Amino acid sequence: MPDPIFEHPRLVAIYDALDPDRGDLNLYAAIASELGARHVLDLGCGTGTFALQLADCGLAVTGVDPAAGSLAVARAKRGSERVTWIHGDATTLPPMAADLATMTGNVAQAIIDPTEWDAMLRGVHRALRPGGHLVFETRDPDDRAWRQWNRAASYRSTEIEGVGAVESWVDLTDVRGPLVSFVWTWVFAADGAVLTSDSTLRFRERDEVEAALLAHGYVVDDVRDAPDRPRRELVFLARRRA
Repeated sequence: MPDPIFEHPRLVAIYDALDPDRGDLNLYAAIASELGARHVLDLGCGTGTFALQLADCGLAVTGVDPAAGSLAVARAKRGSERVTWIHGDATTLPPMAADLATMTGNVAQAIIDPTEWDAMLRGVHRALRPGGHLVFETRDPDDRAWRQWNRAASYRSTEIEGVGAVESWVDLTDVRGPLVSFVWTWVFAADGAVLTSDSTLRFRERDEVEAALLAHGYVVDDVRDAPDRPRRELVFLARRRA
């Protein structure tokens, strides 16, 4: 079940406005160009920002997400007809032979159940052509990013056209092994409404990720740094064995 932040009508409507700087996607666009990808599978596409960016470059794009609310926002955007949108996940994909599959942001870490992680890797493997690539990021556990997940460090107030001011912050709620849980809070100044969304991410070690990829028929071509979060993220470039 998707977290409320990705499904609640009032939250998905302001999702992009609360996170307008998506410079992190430039890395993925550059990798798509580097690999000469013509068909990209964007897993966890959310409100469609990256999928539409790729479509603007003339690529064939399939955007997949389990959150119907986020997909509704994506489908309402200008140019959305150029993208094939699928409500589901990597286990529900139709036959295809994508050159590249991507999971941007926290998509990979949001798959916290080991069984679902394995199912995702198998599903993507089927969706890629032989030699196609899977590229995704995961936060380096050694950085312990969750130490900054508190109201004092994350509070902000955003003025959104047609909505008014929205206060938001995140609070850490639990750290249990590789699982880190937190809650987002939003306060709408217009009517005082308070909405929250609980989430959990899995922080995987580099060796753990590489072992899982190898076990599911991939070759790890590279592990890169994320330019927007240097020395804090691991970006995996894995290739389906031909």
